[in-house]
Amino acid sequence: MNVSTSVWLLTVAGLCVLVAADFFIGRKPHDVSLREAGIWTAVWVVLAVLFGVGLIVFGGGGPGGEFFAGYITEKSLSVDNLFVFVLIMTKFAVPSQYQQRVLMVGVLVALVLRAVFIAAGAAIISAFSWVFYLFGAFLIWTAWKLIQDARKGGHEQEEYEENKLLKSIERRFGVADRYHGTRLWVEENGRRVMTPMLVVMLAIGFTDVLFALDSIPAIYGLTQDPYIVFTANAFALMGLRQLYFLIGGLLRKLVHLSYGLSVILGFIGVKLVLHALHESGVHVPEIGIPFSLGFIVLVLAVTTATSLWATRGQEQE
Repeated sequence: MNVSTSVWLLTVAGLCVLVAADFFIGRKPHDVSLREAGIWTAVWVVLAVLFGVGLIVFGGGGPGGEFFAGYITEKSLSVDNLFVFVLIMTKFAVPSQYQQRVLMVGVLVALVLRAVFIAAGAAIISAFSWVFYLFGAFLIWTAWKLIQDARKGGHEQEEYEENKLLKSIERRFGVADRYHGTRLWVEENGRRVMTPMLVVMLAIGFTDVLFALDSIPAIYGLTQDPYIVFTANAFALMGLRQLYFLIGGLLRKLVHLSYGLSVILGFIGVKLVLHALHESGVHVPEIGIPFSLGFIVLVLAVTTATSLWATRGQEQE
């Protein structure tokens, strides 16, 4: 799909307006209720659906189908990421009334960093078609790793550990011993230091970069259009904060989610390898977007149903 510079600018401007409105509405620190989280989760989903319908109307069924397949995939991967966000919140003992601000800024950092990843991915793909082999192999390996992690107990026994970059930033600037509201920097003993609020925001932003290592190749397995890749990621991420509060208590019930995601990533990995072979002149079948979209939705539906059934049986015991 050919997207003009003006459309790109209008899209980015529209997303910025939505982000600004979201920030303005949630600017006052408070505990997010289930009702508030549910309403805003529905709002973001509706906006994504409207955008996808707009792509179908103005760009055709192909781009629209690619967007919905990419959006659903990115959204499902984001739900798995929420497990780690819970671990980060627990690790830094973030007060409940500040968690929505942490997530808002952390997601914005993640969106900017993902935009860089998407641009880099588009440049690499246009220059080296063989990169699809690497993306496909990486996704298949990631799918196998997800299965192994799920067999070991998944997220239940994990604890968040700060990476070397975050630790070096903490040593360089210093960290206050307590939260100071929503402030990011404070004066302490004559020295300007970071607050734990800034540290946890950076932790969530940096962690999402690691998540992008599998999510960006995954969506490039569904579409090679940078515009669709970017918008699908943007809509999937921008509703993540509200989704965190809405299903936070349900996350532990999704015990089979990792298995479902491994199947999806493995499927997309195979799709990428087949596409790469086709581009190399090998006569192999290619997997179309309608089948991909149906397969992804089916796997997520089955995974959710079996997870709820399994945890229901455990609760009755």
